[in-house]
Amino acid sequence: MKKYLALFMQFMLLGLWAQEQGEMKTQIRHTIDEIREFVRIPNDALDGADINRNITWLTKKFSERGFNTTTLPTSGQPLFFAALPITDEKPTLLFYMHFDGQSVDPGKWRQPDPYEVVLRAPADSGWEDRNFDELKDSIPSEWRLFGRSTADDKGPIVMFLNAIDLIKKKEDKLPFNVKVILDGEEEKGSNPLAKAVKEYRELLQADYLIINDGPVHTSGLPTVVYGCRGITTLTLTAYGPVKPQHSGHYGNYAPNPALELSRLLSGMKDKDGKVIIPGYYDGIALDEETRNILQSVPDDIAHIHEMLQISEPEKVGGFYQEALQYPSLNIRGLSAGWVGDKVRTIVPATATAELDLRLVPESDGTRLKKLVRDHIKQQGYFITDTEPDSEMRKKHPRIIRIEERGVTDAFRTSLRDPFGNHLVQLLSDSFNEHVVQIRIMGGTVPIAPFINELEIPAFILPLVNPDNNQHSPDENLRIGQIGYGIQVFHKLLTTAAD
Repeated sequence: MKKYLALFMQFMLLGLWAQEQGEMKTQIRHTIDEIREFVRIPNDALDGADINRNITWLTKKFSERGFNTTTLPTSGQPLFFAALPITDEKPTLLFYMHFDGQSVDPGKWRQPDPYEVVLRAPADSGWEDRNFDELKDSIPSEWRLFGRSTADDKGPIVMFLNAIDLIKKKEDKLPFNVKVILDGEEEKGSNPLAKAVKEYRELLQADYLIINDGPVHTSGLPTVVYGCRGITTLTLTAYGPVKPQHSGHYGNYAPNPALELSRLLSGMKDKDGKVIIPGYYDGIALDEETRNILQSVPDDIAHIHEMLQISEPEKVGGFYQEALQYPSLNIRGLSAGWVGDKVRTIVPATATAELDLRLVPESDGTRLKKLVRDHIKQQGYFITDTEPDSEMRKKHPRIIRIEERGVTDAFRTSLRDPFGNHLVQLLSDSFNEHVVQIRIMGGTVPIAPFINELEIPAFILPLVNPDNNQHSPDENLRIGQIGYGIQVFHKLLTTAAD
């Protein structure tokens, strides 16, 4: 009797498994169709009309799932807000994603319209176009959807909506209140966000913030990110003769601003790439437990070096993840005179360097900019924030114009946070895989205003494939990541935290 009962239970479990697989396949197929529909609406972050059309679509789709929706006016584009009915005794999850996208140059895409999703399968030649009708019988996980914002960040928004559908079909209980804030200016810096979070603080109040932006670790394993770097930027312009001069007549006589600027920049770092401006790395200390977690990230260093085509890295940290724990000082662009076919035999009039400073929580962007300014002044330069006039030029032999921009702060939640431990356990149980824990990622997400104002822990749960080409031509979303994302949202929303 026990034998027959065991066989009966086995058949029952197989039946339930098959039913769940069928439900998931149906949901993935629906998600693909809805992603195509959403991507078809252009979402250039620089076009206000685009943003408004996307908000109209979001309002319809979230309302269909039972959310109360509204737009939150800001000094720029409005934010989109949605919430399921609130129950006081439940903790609240606040989800942040963005629906705007980088501008596109259609001529550089392998499809006529980057906003019309194309389905492709792996092929010997790279990728080959396929017909969406082929997804009726099977949904190959390695096939991909190509189109602007399929991965960054419309895909995750649609995964979330379809996880809600799945929860309703399965009649699962929600142990959380659910709020969603969607940003329409992330790709241009989210400048209005800090003021808006302060203004709408009561509406946005939550216990935990979940950010679904960016790719999973390059290993493809489930990933939890506890923070991201901030950023600020500087433009430095050095001056030589008031107009470009003939290098035969005035070389060896007129100061060359390209050479002056090169000397100044090279004096900011040593040969190993470490910033030598005093105080730049102050306040940063890594204990043994933190270093162990950093070293547990399965980075393929050989692959990274092959991708970058470098023989050895800079030595700011002992390994890749450790390097990200320090603020950077990066020269992101240099310009002086002319090069290539347009080269001229001149002493340039100006030389310009564009710097970006990636920040960590221990480093204040305003303070680091002041350290850079003080260093420049100590090298004997007169600093101005305007174009130098004739009197300034004749009075000061070395002039640097500095243009500063705002600061987007870094954020980092403790690796010991209980809800972070809950997320790691949830992913581990759901996928039976090692969960990659990243203390701080290199990219910048404008989340610090939520942390500062709402005083809640924040976590990034990335969902899309690491080779998604975000911001670039041929941005894409692996179909297998759609299933992954729906499962992550489903488990997260239906699993109570201890």
